[in-house]
Amino acid sequence: MERKTPTDNLTIGEVAARAGIATSAIRFYEQEGLITSVRTAGNQRRYPRHTLRRLSIIGYAKRLGIPLTEVAAVFETLPTDRMPSKRDWTRISARWSALLDERKRRLEALQQELSACIGCGCLSLNSCNALNPGDALAERGSGPVRLEEAVEGDVTPVR
Repeated sequence: MERKTPTDNLTIGEVAARAGIATSAIRFYEQEGLITSVRTAGNQRRYPRHTLRRLSIIGYAKRLGIPLTEVAAVFETLPTDRMPSKRDWTRISARWSALLDERKRRLEALQQELSACIGCGCLSLNSCNALNPGDALAERGSGPVRLEEAVEGDVTPVR
């Protein structure tokens, strides 16, 4: 097998093997604009080597629970013709650090709220005077409304 040079493009199979993900995931990320490829005369995809770094960043973001829309927003600030630099990564990680700090703050607030609710002993969010007086949350829809709002960042108290 011939040895690739740093400037050689990789096939989708080579990228999948190196990144440890399915080719369908690579095609999905390309469809979403997170990575790019060029086409050969036979219409086969070829990926620049720096695609592996982008896929690593995507995988890391997934581990942190960062949505692909946020990854896409960060990637819009990166050049598409080269590997992200240490300076690029510092900027990305600062942005994501702030995002994770905010998520942590919301989860801690939710944890305090949940602990207080369990402590009251009523065990009923339908009639709980502390969190849902008069079942006011029913107006906001079905399901775990407060939990969904906490994840989305809007934990407006029910009054």
